[in-house]
Amino acid sequence: MDPEKKAAPRGRPRLITQERIADAGIEIGLPHITFVGVASALGVTHMALYKHVPSLAELKHMVAEEIFRRWEFSLPKVGVHEGLQDYLLRFSDSVREFAKTYPGVTPYVIRRLVATPAMLQKIDAHQQEVAQAYRIDKDQSRQLLATIAFHGLAAADSVYSAARQETVVQTSFEAETAEMEGDLAQGMHALIAGALLQLRLDPALKP
Repeated sequence: MDPEKKAAPRGRPRLITQERIADAGIEIGLPHITFVGVASALGVTHMALYKHVPSLAELKHMVAEEIFRRWEFSLPKVGVHEGLQDYLLRFSDSVREFAKTYPGVTPYVIRRLVATPAMLQKIDAHQQEVAQAYRIDKDQSRQLLATIAFHGLAAADSVYSAARQETVVQTSFEAETAEMEGDLAQGMHALIAGALLQLRLDPALKP
């Protein structure tokens, strides 16, 4: 037997890993996460979970970071002459869908001072790729994408939070969100047009 090769460990696989904790938290949903709920989903006691995550705040932050890590940013399309404004509108749509898919994640991703190095690195790489694709300054790319992400997430979070609120008048979540999404889309379109104008960038600029 090759002494350099170690035998695979025997016994039961670990029940508590960061990936499994995040998966359980995502399944439960950030607004509803509790230590007992995540521990139950993992098949362990909440005290056993405490040994891996020291607080509920840390647990929620871990889940939020994993959600962000899995978010695939909309990137400029290779070989497609998509204008800068059209690309930014598509990115705005992905921001809105992200907030809709993961309720409760917005406070963790719009507060730059609490973002982890991995989150900041991912954001920076996205800004750099857009800057290179459209041959604009990195700072211009940063201003555009940060403005859209911040306001898009904040507005979408408000829209979907409002749609989920109970009201005296019976309403359809789908119908109500569709109406508000239309207003949100118009607002983001105006925001993008204004940001491009402020930076004196051609909306039709192509890769």
